[in-house]
Amino acid sequence: MSDILEKWNEIKVLVDSLDLDLHKNASGNSSAGVRARKGLRVLKNEVGALVKITINEDKLRKVDN
Repeated sequence: MSDILEKWNEIKVLVDSLDLDLHKNASGNSSAGVRARKGLRVLKNEVGALVKITINEDKLRKVDN
């Protein structure tokens, strides 16, 4: 599988794992809010990594053509 799809699958798993904590936080659980915010920071970094991977893949395709 390509690096792009592997990273995308990692991001989807991360979003799914954040879902429960976000719902708990919406119901008033402060600890879940801390976990959710930490997870969102990780998500932000992972999405940035995905962007870099896609840019590098595009550059490699242009060089090959």
